[in-house]
Amino acid sequence: MIPQADPGRRFAEKRSDILAAIQRVFNRGAFILGEEVERFESEFADYLGVAYVVGVGSGTDALTLALKALGIERGDEVITVSLTAAATALGIEEVGATPVFVEVDRVTRCMDTEALEAAIGPRTAAIIPVHLHGFPAAMEKIMGIASRHGVYVVEDCAQAHGAAIGARRVGSFGHAAAFSFYPTKNLGAPGDAGAVATNSCDLAAKIKTMRFYGFDESRLCVGPGSNRRLDELQAAILRVLLPHLDRQNAERRLLAAEYRSSLINCHIGLPPESTGAVYHQFAITVDHRDDVRRLLAARGIGTNVHYALGVHRHPHFAKAKVSLPITDELTQQLLSVPIQPEIARGQVEDICRLLSESVTIGPP
Repeated sequence: MIPQADPGRRFAEKRSDILAAIQRVFNRGAFILGEEVERFESEFADYLGVAYVVGVGSGTDALTLALKALGIERGDEVITVSLTAAATALGIEEVGATPVFVEVDRVTRCMDTEALEAAIGPRTAAIIPVHLHGFPAAMEKIMGIASRHGVYVVEDCAQAHGAAIGARRVGSFGHAAAFSFYPTKNLGAPGDAGAVATNSCDLAAKIKTMRFYGFDESRLCVGPGSNRRLDELQAAILRVLLPHLDRQNAERRLLAAEYRSSLINCHIGLPPESTGAVYHQFAITVDHRDDVRRLLAARGIGTNVHYALGVHRHPHFAKAKVSLPITDELTQQLLSVPIQPEIARGQVEDICRLLSESVTIGPP
């Protein structure tokens, strides 16, 4: 069986370095907000080309804290897409704001900028574009729209570690950016972890306070806060993996190119192409997606669906009653095939052959 993803294989390749990093933390005896977190924050900020990174407990924490630090609150609206994880919308709800879902572009599968501009109203306070599957959203246009209307932008970079537009990495365009280091991410930890990136000193300082009970340097509670910290062990392991991120992203691009050349004459829709994409997922579109998936599973090929329903179709958010036909169509067609280098290298030819056969066979 070829799995669709298996983060354990990536950790196994760096096992000795990871164990050494873990031992370093235990030898030091500091487990919460110590040297490893500080160094990872600095190293990841340098990598992204931003002034500040603040490590937090998860990608959802990153979104929530970024919005809180920007002053987003009850009564505000935050525009985002529905073709994303529910966590994007839940982060908006956690600060008391209302998520407003807009359509995606059919080709890029990221936020449609015309739909974005049309959705901006008097209560709009922020925009959260999602760099879906590692493909960069149209950040120059989004930032221009945000500037004209005087609203904030928080990039959802949970799937786009290292993605770029030209020479500039995503996460450096918005007023803030949220990263998740969930194990399956291009840069993933063996547990929950996240970070906020920003060029604002004031914003970074607020988030550092809010992630740690609202404490100042004297551990006096000076404002709102909670426990949303990145721990030392996760930071130490992320420091081991970060120097290899660009190499692994380059390999993902090569694997994506191999898929494209092998599937060019098939009745299969391919993900958008970009030199700045990092292919967190290689999500094709096929008719009768669930039947194709079952046929592939029977032939030993693991796949996944990201996402089976748009967030606007989840029971909790269905009250929004928004019409997003492109999102609805894509959620019935998208199918993620193996792209993680430790899994897909040397396997793409066989995967494509079986995929082509499964699409040809179609539903029973």
